Amino acid sequence: MPGVAEFRTLLAARLGWAFAESDAPQLTTVLARRLAALGLARRDYLDRLAAGGSPDELVALAEELTITETYFFRHAEQFRALREKALPDLIAARAGRRALRLLSIGCSSGEEPYTLAMVARQAQPDPSWPVSVLGLDANPAMLGKAATASYSSWSLRETPAFVRDQWFQERDGRYELAAEIQASVRFRQYNVADDDPELWQPEQYDVIFCRNLLMYLTPDTHDTLIARITRALAPGGYLFLGHTDSLGSHPDGLEPIQSHRTFYYRRRAGETAPPAVPDRPGPGLRRKVPAPPPGPDVHEHAITLVAAERFAEALAVLDAGLRDRPQPRDLLLRAMLLANAGRLDEAELVCRQLLDTDGLYADAHHLLAVCLEDSASADAAIGHYRLAGYLDASFAMPRLRLGLLARRRGEPGAAGPELERALTLLRAETEERIVLFGGGFGRAALTALCRAELDAIGVRR
Repeated sequence: MPGVAEFRTLLAARLGWAFAESDAPQLTTVLARRLAALGLARRDYLDRLAAGGSPDELVALAEELTITETYFFRHAEQFRALREKALPDLIAARAGRRALRLLSIGCSSGEEPYTLAMVARQAQPDPSWPVSVLGLDANPAMLGKAATASYSSWSLRETPAFVRDQWFQERDGRYELAAEIQASVRFRQYNVADDDPELWQPEQYDVIFCRNLLMYLTPDTHDTLIARITRALAPGGYLFLGHTDSLGSHPDGLEPIQSHRTFYYRRRAGETAPPAVPDRPGPGLRRKVPAPPPGPDVHEHAITLVAAERFAEALAVLDAGLRDRPQPRDLLLRAMLLANAGRLDEAELVCRQLLDTDGLYADAHHLLAVCLEDSASADAAIGHYRLAGYLDASFAMPRLRLGLLARRRGEPGAAGPELERALTLLRAETEERIVLFGGGFGRAALTALCRAELDAIGVRR
């Protein structure tokens, strides 16, 4: 549809959101709906948006384009780190002030800020410590749902039973949140492309969650938001990002922390925060990685480097190419490279993020199993290998790993069928899967491995 490229540019300017070429069909649909709703010609509509657009129209676009999938205690390891590490540290340091202030950016229908409130109440030393949580989102429809504090059982699918019993009451198939938790949380419509000096006052928040948002922002909006977040964190305060978001190992004013099988950041005490709006030109606060080479597709180039066992170069090239919205296959490749580098916790988190988006992604189940197997969680690994093989009956690699695991556990009766199936499927296995999951072995070497293992357990072919 003519005008879609201009529409994408205007969305970046007005909302701070980045859209890839692959998003053109979605943007075409949204643009057509807005033209029909307003009864405007395309040129007139785009000119109005270029001039600033009305607040109502920006709200309508936010409702059309925001991603709203969420649930209570999503990525539970981050909430464990908050409860067991971040909040105890903050409580010890805030004995004089005796208050906790938390911020949730991109809060959608409210599950995240309400989870923050419940976790903070669990850590609260006594009722004299007030807990306040502010949830921000650009989509007023989602904020309206958040204000009702009434949820389906699907929203509570990862909620611990004792939390459900303590803070929710079931009525007519819905779960209503306790009034005392609701009283700790307030919501506000906010577009991250806009400045707001009151919202971003220096050193006012103890904890900020900004998950699964940064990857959708333009570079300028990304850098400005991180600078504002860093300034708004109190010294010693904590920042939790999405699993695929990274600020590098030395972000301005922040230090990376690893615990509870997750990564997050802490505002360094006694250090001047970066300016509210980072200077440009320059890399700002984004990761300092080499630019991808000209010519070939970034993913294909990274795969070529992996095939040549140039893993560190492949990771650098891939990271440089993930500044816009990454595709699932790019994230899968990045997870594989992290696992290859021994960064299993990081690789596992990327796999789980992929499975949050698409629980039927066989390759992500397989790579997650590799991470779990290497971290001594063999039973969990077996479950994910089996699921990968079930989801894609042509996938040889999980069958091979199941056979090798069964051999290692002294179960030849279970190993034989898996190895035989792997041997058959390897003939048609894709080259990319062999590069990703073959551990440096090619098709011929993997086939020879299957035959040797079958010979060892007395299976003749």
